[in-house]
Order: sequence, then structure tokens, then C-alpha cells
Amino acid sequence: MRRVLVLTLLALALPIATWAGTIDITNQFGSASVTSAGVVVGATQYSHLMSWNGYSTGGTMGHVTFSTGALVSGSITGTGGAIFAGGGSFVVTGIGAWAKTLTGASSCGSGCALFTGSFVGPVTWTFVSSKGLGSIYMLTGTVKGMLFDGRAVSGVTSQTFFASNSQFLAGIGHIRVGSTTLAVPEPGTLGLLGTGLVGLAGMFRRKLIGA
Repeated sequence: MRRVLVLTLLALALPIATWAGTIDITNQFGSASVTSAGVVVGATQYSHLMSWNGYSTGGTMGHVTFSTGALVSGSITGTGGAIFAGGGSFVVTGIGAWAKTLTGASSCGSGCALFTGSFVGPVTWTFVSSKGLGSIYMLTGTVKGMLFDGRAVSGVTSQTFFASNSQFLAGIGHIRVGSTTLAVPEPGTLGLLGTGLVGLAGMFRRKLIGA
């Protein structure tokens, strides 16, 4: 009977344990190096962080930097797109009072890391359209890493690039807009679940003993 009880509690717990909240991040503008070595948006070419989980100051809130692995297949300037290797990095940094409040840091004047991670698996470079003498591509990949509070998270980022054909041929691209969604475990929910299951187990135990 006890074994049946344990299996029942586990069956109840597993679906709920997969529940998660999300953190939505948007960024805009910035330049990148787009070559066979990978796509790199570095410290001096960063993309501007525009919102964090629905909050926006109406201006630049920090910066987003990232890099992929090397080109695996395809063409950077072709309509068939390309595949880059995973690895590299993906970092979201908050600057100013809002980031200080969020992280509880003593100061975020020079920046506080909100998410630090890297690409997992292949990163796709997809041709979207041609416009005038330029082209638009979308970079999409899975990222995994750590939030500022130590929680391990993963999610997906999509970054839209545009440039003139001559710029792309020279290895230069510009970010139009980017969005990232991170799936975050909810420890509060799981804690309540654990307390409830313990109470439920105790109730069944008392009934069994009483019987």
C-alpha cells in the first residue's frame, strides 16, 4: 500500500514540476562581425537591451553581447542560409538603478550580469528577404546558462540582421531587433508542491495506521 501511495504522489508531482515561468528580453541595434569564424556581437558593438521581463525604461537599459561557434555549413550571404556551431557566449548586462534594484547589487553603474550563458547545439542563419541593395537574415539558437540569482535556465533567442550586400561580403552585419525567451523554474511553486505532498502523505499514513 505504501508503494502505491509513493507512486501516486510521484505521478502527481512530475507534471507540476515541469511548470515554469518565462523571462522575455528584447534588444535593438548594434553591429556584428559575421564571418566563417562565427557571428560576434562584442563589447564595443553590443546590441542595446531595451526590455527585461516586460519592464522598460524607454531607453537603453544595458547591453546584449554574444558569439556563436564557427560556420558548419551553408553560405552567410546565400539564400539557402547557413549553420553555425554552438558554444561561444550569450550575455545580458543591465546598467543603472533598475538593474541594481533587480539584482540587489551595491551598484550597477558599470553593469551587472543578468544572464550569462552560451549557445547549445547548432545556430541557424536563415535568409529572410532582400531589400534594395541589402539583405535580411535571422539568427536563431538555443541558449543555456545562469541568471544573476544563480538559477540555471535555458531558452531561445532570435536576432534579425540586415546589411548591404557589400557589408555582408565584408563580414559586417547590423542587428535590427532581437528577442530572447528564457524558461525559469519557479521554486516557490515547487516548494508549495512539496509541502502539500508531505501533508498528503501524512494524511494517508494516519488513515492507514488508524485502519
